[in-house]
Amino acid sequence: MKLNNFSSSGFRGALIVTILFLLQACSSEEEPSGSQMPPMNVNFVRLQPEDIALKNTLVGRVSSIRSAEIRPQVSGIILDRYFEEGSHVEAGQSLYQIDPAVYEATLANAQGQLAVATANEHAAELRASRLRKLIASGTVSQQDFDDAEAVWLQAQASSKAAEAAVKSAQINLNYTQIKAPISGIISRSMVTEGALVSAQQAQVLATIRQLSPIYVDVQRPVTELLNAKQQASKPSAREISLELENGSQYEEIGYLKFSESSVDAGTGTVTARTEFPNEEGLLLPGMFVRATLVSGAVEGAILAPQRGVTLGVDGNASALVVGENNMVESRNLVLGKAIGDRWLVSEGLGAGDRVIISGLQKIQPGTPVNPTEVGADTPSTDANPTAQE
Repeated sequence: MKLNNFSSSGFRGALIVTILFLLQACSSEEEPSGSQMPPMNVNFVRLQPEDIALKNTLVGRVSSIRSAEIRPQVSGIILDRYFEEGSHVEAGQSLYQIDPAVYEATLANAQGQLAVATANEHAAELRASRLRKLIASGTVSQQDFDDAEAVWLQAQASSKAAEAAVKSAQINLNYTQIKAPISGIISRSMVTEGALVSAQQAQVLATIRQLSPIYVDVQRPVTELLNAKQQASKPSAREISLELENGSQYEEIGYLKFSESSVDAGTGTVTARTEFPNEEGLLLPGMFVRATLVSGAVEGAILAPQRGVTLGVDGNASALVVGENNMVESRNLVLGKAIGDRWLVSEGLGAGDRVIISGLQKIQPGTPVNPTEVGADTPSTDANPTAQE
């Protein structure tokens, strides 16, 4: 009986050992060595040098090319308003009418005084002329003739003063009709009919602004301005594009007019004035916009797709490339500006390098790959890509 129990236990032990051996053998047969794995399929982009324009986006403020504040030049009561608020007015167009009655009376009085002065001048001239003929014969004395000449000269002076008074009265009468000094869009009226206005008062009656073309003033950093001056000979260096406050792109292209000749010591910036067409009136004085200006250019720039660039937690950038014999190599990069979905690479990559953009999680430096070339990812179809600062 004891022998049978021992035989049964030995048999079970031998069976367990046999099963473990078979499992280990099967596991060894199913696990291939690393050298037997086929190369990973990856896609890469071949880098080519490109000429790019560097652009800088700055905040700008819209201002009208011409602006005129309408104020009265004589005092009186407003009788009429001749314009529609918010409409376009032409230079010389009548805007307001001040009661002209007082100024018409002043003009009439000045004209009467001129008539009297003209009559006195004529009489003095006739007397001096007669005495000039008689003095040769000794009929009148030299003193009488000299007195007549003096009276005539005084009469001439009185006539000129009367003429000036008439002209002044006429000017004041003309000022009772307030006219537009420039063409443009007129604001709302700050006064109504029946209001009393005074000459050269502080309160404006209305404001006229010329909206097309229109200015956009931006503050440019000095370093960026110096780079831009080196590109000033190129037409594209003076072209400016705008983004409106709602995020939409302004369709018209503007041009750099000039930059101030001094630097703001507090901000280290220079005011640059640009000019834009504004036929639709989308740009309004006081509006803030984002202006994009050319700040420089890079010839033979290397642009790497962002999908193929890895940014580490320490801020360092790297990329995997297909090297000799299709082996993966790692490159440490020095990045410049982002251009759409690509990086401007200062160091680490060159022309002809094959940057891997797919399968990055499954490969590592030193492993073989099966590479396939794809087209470069570009932010647009423009011939000359641009970089935003």
